[in-house]
Amino acid sequence: MVPDSSTSSTVGSPITDGCSGALINGLVGGVAAVVLSFVPLSTLLGGAIAGYLEGGRPEDGLAVGAIAGLVVLVPFVAILSFLLFFLGFAGTPSLFGIAGLFVVVVSGLYTVGLSVLGGYLGWYLRSER
Repeated sequence: MVPDSSTSSTVGSPITDGCSGALINGLVGGVAAVVLSFVPLSTLLGGAIAGYLEGGRPEDGLAVGAIAGLVVLVPFVAILSFLLFFLGFAGTPSLFGIAGLFVVVVSGLYTVGLSVLGGYLGWYLRSER
């Protein structure tokens, strides 16, 4: 007897793989946060979108929220580095460099932290449905 191949399982396929799905959902949430950057707390919204799309366990919502926050953080750090380099801050005293590093760290914590919170809230909204 020949097994029926019409009921093939998609477990393990690249589209439904947990890791790539989390990366894609995190990327979608990060891009949404960048597009909504004119809205206050847009990183929270981006994380919520990623967490809602991911579903699963609460840890999954936190993870995709962190990925979304990192996606949002990359353009910010790139623009800040570009501005600092071309505005001539490279030859200024080290206190300006320390202050700039402090700004990057605090804004990174703000961005990624709110995205993680949004990822959890998105997961919660999906689980309550």
